[in-house]
Amino acid sequence: MRRRLSLILTLVAWLFATGSQWDLVQTFAWGRMFVDNARTMPLLAAVQRTFSPEGRCAICEAVTNAREQQTADTPAAPEGKALAKIVLACGPAARVFLSPAPLCAGLAPAPCAPVSADRSAPPSPPPRALA
Repeated sequence: MRRRLSLILTLVAWLFATGSQWDLVQTFAWGRMFVDNARTMPLLAAVQRTFSPEGRCAICEAVTNAREQQTADTPAAPEGKALAKIVLACGPAARVFLSPAPLCAGLAPAPCAPVSADRSAPPSPPPRALA
């Protein structure tokens, strides 16, 4: 129970830190606008009006203002410091060539012969286990 609560609180904190609460509120507003528009007009027209700029509701305006305020409150990059990229690169790997060992050349079966060529056929019918 305690672990589940800590995971839920971590998820909620992450959502608020990334500003995703405004996405949830905007989705709620679109759903509400679509339902209201679908009562009086065909579905295609209701969808077009829901997502058009002139069909915005008060919740949509509040979300837009909150997002603008949130971006204005975030600090900008410090002036005078050059932003450098961190480049992670691996050096060239050494090339390794493998060749067959001369002492093991006769021990490996020929590549064109099937492995089961030197085995006898299984008995027909197969033997049954004695009880």
